[in-house]
Amino acid sequence: MVNWSKLFSISGQDRRRFHDELQALLPSHRETAIPSAIPAKEVTHVALRLKYQMEEVVPCELPEERITQPHSNVLTPKVMETAKAAGKVAGMDKDYGACVVYCLLVCKQWFKRQAKLELWDSDLHDLRATACERLAKFIIEEEEDMTYLMQDVLLKRYSILVDDEETKPSNAIEKAVDIHAVVVIGSSGYQKCINYLWRGWLVQDEEDPSRFIDYKDKTSTRYLDHFDPDRMRVPQYQNVLQVVVSLIFLGLYTGAINTINPGGELDVVEGLLYIFTLGFICDELGKFYKVGRYYLGFWNIFNSTLYTMLAVSFIFRCIALSYTEHEHPAKDDPRKHFNKISYDWLAFSAPMFWMRMLLYLDTFRFFGAMLVVLKVMMQESLIFFALLIVVLIGFLQGFIGMDQADLKLESVSFIMQQMLNAIMGDPSFDVWDDFESPFGLILYYIYNFIIIVILLNVLIALYNSAYEDITANAIDEYLALFSQKTIQFVRAPDENVFIAPFNLVEIFLLVLPFEWWMPEHMYERLNDIVMGIIYSPLLVITAYLEVRTAHKVKFNRNRNETDEDTIEEWEQLADEMDFEGTGWQKKVEDTKPNVVVDGHLMELQALRKEMKELMEMVGRMQQQQGAIMDGK
Repeated sequence: MVNWSKLFSISGQDRRRFHDELQALLPSHRETAIPSAIPAKEVTHVALRLKYQMEEVVPCELPEERITQPHSNVLTPKVMETAKAAGKVAGMDKDYGACVVYCLLVCKQWFKRQAKLELWDSDLHDLRATACERLAKFIIEEEEDMTYLMQDVLLKRYSILVDDEETKPSNAIEKAVDIHAVVVIGSSGYQKCINYLWRGWLVQDEEDPSRFIDYKDKTSTRYLDHFDPDRMRVPQYQNVLQVVVSLIFLGLYTGAINTINPGGELDVVEGLLYIFTLGFICDELGKFYKVGRYYLGFWNIFNSTLYTMLAVSFIFRCIALSYTEHEHPAKDDPRKHFNKISYDWLAFSAPMFWMRMLLYLDTFRFFGAMLVVLKVMMQESLIFFALLIVVLIGFLQGFIGMDQADLKLESVSFIMQQMLNAIMGDPSFDVWDDFESPFGLILYYIYNFIIIVILLNVLIALYNSAYEDITANAIDEYLALFSQKTIQFVRAPDENVFIAPFNLVEIFLLVLPFEWWMPEHMYERLNDIVMGIIYSPLLVITAYLEVRTAHKVKFNRNRNETDEDTIEEWEQLADEMDFEGTGWQKKVEDTKPNVVVDGHLMELQALRKEMKELMEMVGRMQQQQGAIMDGK
């Protein structure tokens, strides 16, 4: 079996420099025994050559459109050919061209860091970073050998030297997700590779864990070949199982909150609800232990808050069960009191249960794009809350100072409530007439002006800017989110996939009683058997679907098409069309515009050609006139 926790890890340097992008990923802190596919020193040399090239190609600040526009006159085909040649220069015995895309992403990372260190040239360095990303996309899309592109360029793992130490190997797929290179992520070759990983068509080679290979049974039409517990590592199937488990979890909560037990007893539905919660808590703690503080993100904190509220509800339920109904009068029965508190906590968490489902709907384009917008908005909110806290502390100190001017502190709760009401848009000015008049009312007016007129409008502007930035690039942002989700499954630290709450089976029935003494091969076999039993209902369906897919793959290969090809409506009669024989091709060729070259440039080129012809004509006339004069 392959040690996934050792394979899928990222460098400590990357975690320190790009922790914002890594929060949603699952790297491991365990050491990896897998070396870089190319010596780290050579990879670093390639990256330095590319960095030098970008500094020469973009020597000064330019309009960004000159870099990003199609058929850019800066990133020309010759520039792309030179970049490809960075892996093969004079004096090198081997061709290291496979790492060029990875090195361009490293250069983007370097330029972004340089932009932060050299603020006076930040725009220039950001422009060079953009050029690196666009060039990487061009190279990916120009590559015609898909096997070489996916298995060597995108999935081979490379290291560079930092402080004379090799970074932990990572590949271009992970690197692009880590640094949020949405242009590269949006390229066709990259997305094809992500699609193959998502569907389980590219899997890790068990004999050589540094390589990804085609799924060996992709074209097998035997049902039992696909009824394999190891197929639960496929990101698509893990995602489906997580959605199903989440729906069951939501159903259990709905059943529990709508079937109140006045006596405080735990019924089957509530028991299952708390068992599921325990599984999710163990899963979060395990990932946090393996990843560290960089695992913490918005959704992790959100889920942890929900699980904590459910845990508090369970604790109050246990306290209620420690009392009997007959020990005390019904009027002040502690059992009923703590049971009511338990249900209050349970009901209080209802909105979070439903909002939690958004986490598992991000594979749909609409929800995915909106989740990206919400994430960016939350990040932008940090600026607002930083300013708000400073303003709140200042005014709170002023109001409390007025309150204790008579050596009595009596209105703290009133002050706090009125200040919070102003933030929520419901200020009350009349109630301040009797509070240290006129200073209290004047200070409250100033406070409301700063909060409502200035800070809240700043927050609205930040939200509007974030929304426009994301929606203007919604497709690439969605593809980046989907790629991140796929890499999250592929990078999973666990060798055996036990999705919560099935991780409780792994912990209490496998790890604790067997792992510490059982031989490795026997323990792996035991895990496969247990996973086969647990996931058998899902494997019955996935095996059937994979058999159907195998028939389609074999059909496509017989037609010399790609494995995922489908016959669309406009392709059904395409073989019957003879555009050349009917003259349609020539007619189109004669009338199609040249969209590659700018219209003004085409006119200048035509004018240059006419000027050249005119000069030649004038030259011939002068020669003829000279000949006539000589004849005379």
